[in-house]
Amino acid sequence: MPDTEEEVTADGITGRYYETDTERVLTFDRDGTTAAVAQNVEGYAMLKVRPTPDGDELERYYGFDMALDHAAELLGVAPSTLPVPDDAADMGM
Repeated sequence: MPDTEEEVTADGITGRYYETDTERVLTFDRDGTTAAVAQNVEGYAMLKVRPTPDGDELERYYGFDMALDHAAELLGVAPSTLPVPDDAADMGM
């Protein structure tokens, strides 16, 4: 069960942030299409973009903006439309 969880919905997209024992995870859902951005729980490693929270890693990024660009591409939306919960705002290196 996640220690921390926060969810925000805007423009038909739900952004959900949670932490597991090993990762900080930010997921996005738009009409059943998903994208996930994950980082180690310490918050200093590169960000991994996946199609789902447990899916295979597609790419790694140093910057949060680049990871969000990729997540938005997976959802077919502009990066500026992704609702990022406050707890996830400091992800990236």
